[in-house]
Amino acid sequence: MKLLEKVTLGKQTLQNALAMAPMTRSRANSEGVVSDLTTLYYTQRASAGLLITEAVNISEQAQGSPLTPGLYSEQQIEAWKKVTKSVHDQGGVIYAQLWHTGRVGHSVDRKGKLPVAPSAIGITGQQHFTSQGMKDYETPQELTTQEIRQIVKDYGQAARNAIEAGFDGVELHAAFGYLPNQFLSESANLRTDAYGGNIENRNRFVLEVMQELVDVLGSDRVGIKLSPTVYYNNIVNSDPVAQFSPLIEALNELPLAYIHLMNGMFPLDNFPKNPKNAVETFGEISKHLVIGNAGFNKESGEAELEKGIAKVISYASLFLANPDLPRRFQLDAELNQPDKATMYGGGEHGYTDYPFLED
Repeated sequence: MKLLEKVTLGKQTLQNALAMAPMTRSRANSEGVVSDLTTLYYTQRASAGLLITEAVNISEQAQGSPLTPGLYSEQQIEAWKKVTKSVHDQGGVIYAQLWHTGRVGHSVDRKGKLPVAPSAIGITGQQHFTSQGMKDYETPQELTTQEIRQIVKDYGQAARNAIEAGFDGVELHAAFGYLPNQFLSESANLRTDAYGGNIENRNRFVLEVMQELVDVLGSDRVGIKLSPTVYYNNIVNSDPVAQFSPLIEALNELPLAYIHLMNGMFPLDNFPKNPKNAVETFGEISKHLVIGNAGFNKESGEAELEKGIAKVISYASLFLANPDLPRRFQLDAELNQPDKATMYGGGEHGYTDYPFLED
């Protein structure tokens, strides 16, 4: 079974071809510090070939949701050290996913400050989860060129902090409608300067951040997650192939560890130019190791690996509910089902109390 075969990722050897996908769990404290419960959570799942953390705020400005972890204070870094050490003690490999939410946030959880974005365009038709309940999105403040350059530096500092905290590498969260994805989207980015107006300019922010991360960490320690055909959070591209193909070609020039591609998670009937299989369409362009994500089970994940484009498959809710997922796949064992009611916030229930297979 290819899912259970070892894989070379950069300078490391993964014990199998399963990755745990990033999943927001909202278990940090109000200061963005993870607890010993988070250490247990990741340690339980260290049999994954690659662990990618929940999205981690790169700065105070980056935060959009309550109780999400950060990687910009000494207290946050020290707490993550416990996680990485415990995972490494179990033979695991762990990357930190670096997060700036952009306009996907609310001022009630940002000390009264409005979210920021490429353009002053708010999200409509959805509400945001806040510490005060569900709220309509606000109109974000448009970033200045100087502020954009500072955010690029903030990513670099977060990467330094990640290495100090013991992570093996970092992944840029450029998917699912967060800040980098907002720059890529013609519906969220109406700028007319160097960061907007055409495809090359809309790609510029992501490429500058990726260059910054590589400059800080060197080769084979940086990945990126992209969702070319996910239109959640009001993200629209009329022609994803035209937008993302040159981006991936430019990423080919950087010494990355991998590119993490997310399939469309919503019906694409109204988007005829959106490829049905983003992993295949865009993975064929990439010279880097490809991780396929979104909607895979054991059988479809194995089938995707058999095609030869993706080398690793990442699983989200299956890993959430099955800390020993590789063993369950190996034994063709029954899977625990995730409890959606306990995915976000709370304590150990629905977090660290999912049962392992009995020996």
